[in-house]
Amino acid sequence: MGFLSREKKRLSTVKIRRALVDGLLEVSREVHPREFIGLLRAERGVISEVIIPPFSIYGLGESSFSPYDLPIDPSLVGSVHSHPSGDPRPSKQDVNVAFSFGFVHLIITYPYSCHENIYAYDKEGKPLKLIIIE
Repeated sequence: MGFLSREKKRLSTVKIRRALVDGLLEVSREVHPREFIGLLRAERGVISEVIIPPFSIYGLGESSFSPYDLPIDPSLVGSVHSHPSGDPRPSKQDVNVAFSFGFVHLIITYPYSCHENIYAYDKEGKPLKLIIIE
């Protein structure tokens, strides 16, 4: 079963592969002080891959991409972006814009050194428990 059951229960936990966590931390360090942005792909209910949207813009204070440049892909479940400021809380813009794509959203915070720097949220900006698996 995928992220949500047919009964559409509220999502409370998210599973992600450890190798992907390590890769997200690394790319966030490499792009710093700019924000990194990507899309999350899941297989069998586990986030397993990040997709870099074509023509992504990594800016100081915000990042963006055009949804019109994306192929139709039902395996995409949400987004990920970094917060170089270190603040793990989603901004109003995060919730209104970035979180509108999919239903699982990760924020990676400076100093991007360990899994404690990754925070998961639902599309309304409510925290989710992140479970890292091998």
